Amino acid sequence: MSRSSAIEGDAPDGKYLYGIIEAADDAQFETPGIGTGAPVHTLRCGRLAAVVSDAPRIDYPNSRRNMLAHTRVIEEVMARHTLLPVCFGTVASDAEAVVEKILRPRRDELLERLGLMQDRVELGLKATWHEDVVFEEVLAENPAIRKLRDSLVGRPAEKTHFDRVRLGEQIGQALERKRLEDEQRILDRLRSFVHMTKLNKPIGDRMVLNAAFLVEAAQERALDQAVRAMDADWSARLGFKYVGPVPPYNFVTITIHW
Repeated sequence: MSRSSAIEGDAPDGKYLYGIIEAADDAQFETPGIGTGAPVHTLRCGRLAAVVSDAPRIDYPNSRRNMLAHTRVIEEVMARHTLLPVCFGTVASDAEAVVEKILRPRRDELLERLGLMQDRVELGLKATWHEDVVFEEVLAENPAIRKLRDSLVGRPAEKTHFDRVRLGEQIGQALERKRLEDEQRILDRLRSFVHMTKLNKPIGDRMVLNAAFLVEAAQERALDQAVRAMDADWSARLGFKYVGPVPPYNFVTITIHW
């Protein structure tokens, strides 16, 4: 059953899934579930357990309220267990479907992924140039670009259209070369503290790095210190946004197709 959005008062006729954990006993959680605020609990099959709550079988919009409800449950579970997060909005028809279509047939895969995440955390790092600084670097390092830029000063745009397009292309190429160099320089500083790295697409022209790191919990403090050291060394030209631990969506998100 599917509808376009959650409607208050819908019957909690399904099981909303938050994640998969390994658990020897049944567990209850304090954070209220999505939708109706039903109790969050586990459904077990041997060593595996799905973290669920009773909820309407509807399509859940990515509203702030729904995303916060989902995230708060995930955060509480992560504080107590190694977790494989399930994609937002995943709802099973009933408890039997959770066991027979997820936990039992995917047992070996899920246990292997839980083993990968054991005693590891995901941390995220974004690095962004200070715009004026990096543009001046491009001009200083590329005399041809500076000369072309200077030749356009004061000339009407309609008569210099193609030169301006060429200038934009050259600046873009120079920035991409510089971005790759800076990305590699950052990764080199952090490589020894990281188990796995996922590079996501940079957002906008100023972003140098958009990375997720899977890190041994014992190395988290060392990575924190390395990021602080980079910020101190490069703060004149780079800004850093460092977050975590967060659910390991970049490494082990579980997608379920009913």
